[in-house]
Amino acid sequence: MGFLLEKCTLFPLNNEILSQCQSFSCGDSDLDDFFLNNVENFDFQLLGKSFCYRLDHNPSVIVCAFTLANSSIDGRNLPNNRKKKLVENIPYEKRLSSYPAMLIGRLGVNRDYGNRGIGSELIRFIRTVALAGDNWSACRYLTVDAYNNENTRKYYEANGFLYLFSSEKQEKEYISMPEDKELKTRLMYFDLIQLSR
Repeated sequence: MGFLLEKCTLFPLNNEILSQCQSFSCGDSDLDDFFLNNVENFDFQLLGKSFCYRLDHNPSVIVCAFTLANSSIDGRNLPNNRKKKLVENIPYEKRLSSYPAMLIGRLGVNRDYGNRGIGSELIRFIRTVALAGDNWSACRYLTVDAYNNENTRKYYEANGFLYLFSSEKQEKEYISMPEDKELKTRLMYFDLIQLSR
């Protein structure tokens, strides 16, 4: 099974839950600030739904938190080699200009529970949610704007995510970012068809 399934329970993350819990920290100040101060406003603005897993034996501990939202991948302006990679498993007659996706907007594991495989278990859970038969809309891809640092990129790579663009230069061109500016995130995706077959 896994730590989350065996020892934790899933809850929506909101101010009521936060008031019942110890302060959550995944060790990244931007993520910590979002989870502690912005989840309700994000939900109110219909920009994403946040959730957390709490320990069963001590529900005041949030083990991990994440935010999901609807998204899409627009293939119209992708370089040809990236577009081919994106749609290689989609029959030609089913190809679209844009493909439905679920965005992992934020994801953090409590720093006291790091290096236990919880992050990978959480990705497996999110994949299950995206493929659930009772969803009212289809979802072909999981997407993430991964922080552009080695640890975060390696985490998503290890969980099967691919870069939407082969280089930072290509990605900067796509989003019209000057070449001398720092790219703070990398667009990555996971094709869920691999799991549904």
